[in-house]
Amino acid sequence: MKAFKHTHRTASQWQALSRNPFTTLIEDAFGVPPSQQVRRVVVTGLGLITPLGLGLQSIWDRLLQGGCGIKRLTAADLPKGHDKALNKLPSRVAAMVPEEQFAETLAAAGLRASNSRFVNFAELAAIEALQDAEWQPVSEAEHQATGVAFGSGLSCTTDLAEAGVHVMQGLIRKISPFLVTRILANSPAGAVSIRHGFQGPNRAAATACAAGADAIGDAFNLIRRGDADVMVAGGTEACVDSVALAAFGRMNALSARYNDDPCSASRPFDRDRCGFVLGEGAGALVLEELSHAIARGAPHIYAELRGYGMSADANHITQPPADGRGAALAMRRALRDAGSCAADVAYVNAHGTGTPLGDVAELRAIHHVFGGGSADGHDAGIGGHNHKGGILETVEQVLHLGKATRQEPEASHTGRPLISSTKGATGHLLGAAGAVEAVFAVMSLVDSTAPPNLNLEHPEPGPWEDSLIVST
Repeated sequence: MKAFKHTHRTASQWQALSRNPFTTLIEDAFGVPPSQQVRRVVVTGLGLITPLGLGLQSIWDRLLQGGCGIKRLTAADLPKGHDKALNKLPSRVAAMVPEEQFAETLAAAGLRASNSRFVNFAELAAIEALQDAEWQPVSEAEHQATGVAFGSGLSCTTDLAEAGVHVMQGLIRKISPFLVTRILANSPAGAVSIRHGFQGPNRAAATACAAGADAIGDAFNLIRRGDADVMVAGGTEACVDSVALAAFGRMNALSARYNDDPCSASRPFDRDRCGFVLGEGAGALVLEELSHAIARGAPHIYAELRGYGMSADANHITQPPADGRGAALAMRRALRDAGSCAADVAYVNAHGTGTPLGDVAELRAIHHVFGGGSADGHDAGIGGHNHKGGILETVEQVLHLGKATRQEPEASHTGRPLISSTKGATGHLLGAAGAVEAVFAVMSLVDSTAPPNLNLEHPEPGPWEDSLIVST
């Protein structure tokens, strides 16, 4: 912070001075401002933990093949004591990380199962992404130039529920001395940092369903302005328990019609959608300054992150505005930040949770931005809804994605981007959703292949119907 010079000026004198060019005012008051660098940011590593399995390639293959990670819950799937509420829950399906595979991977990494599940997810996703990027800092300078940004939505509801029971029973000494560190939203970022010795910026986003995307946006901007050379960024969530299921159920937000047909329960953009399916998992990306990646011979430069936009729709605590103006604003800001136009975008990996109001509002927003519509007269998450938009490109070009999976790349005949939500396969991973879906978006560019909308049998009517990718 720097003090004003010439503080004897009156308000009217400052007002007169402010009518001069801004540079005159700022140089007179503070001196010449420091130059701002804008650096290019690329994706060099990817890691995934999802209900479709563990490991990037196997998950991606299952997604393209129409796999589904949603199951009917049993008592064994819930934390101890939570099974008593199972038969009273309106929604008894969830998308869970395969337990046996998770335990094996956890042991192989030398991590303790006694740690918070959402922290373990973040650590495993980060380990895979770092190994994929082959980034292992050696010097002190390299450790100081590497940071972490991880988001989560609900942290660890299981631990809080257990502590609440102990408090109500007066059993204070039964509360774990590690409870605070187990539930802190920044515990995943801290754990990744400590394990690898990263001393760069350490950030934690807690913006509900936008948290994973927010963390990636934070990391992107930190590298772009020179605060770090490398960032491990992503999102994590693990709250499949009776507390979260009951709470979202009371909001009428969960899919409750398909308890006997779990793989049909999550239906983004389908006319018969009736709510989202609660899921868990994590996604991580290694973001890196372009010249840094080239200089060290990074084995992959998957894509370039070109722009990021955010907005709040300022409408309602749970309901988005029907015209999708908040989401449209975030996408327009991402395009502007990237120096791109709507015609440059070939595929949108949508939020698409399967809720009746949210899906149609999002489709309208996409249509406003990419289909020639309008919102608020312009041409073309929860808590007031935070919206995030990001523009990813391959380093060499924007790829045009095929209409159906595993087809040769071709432009959509509508002239608009293709649209799919991957939550039909993974459920809604809350704070991890944006990060996992960012990984899917990168893989779509790499393979020139867009994943389908699972369970899309009767598309929501509208001008976007030809852009929605149907399962083959």
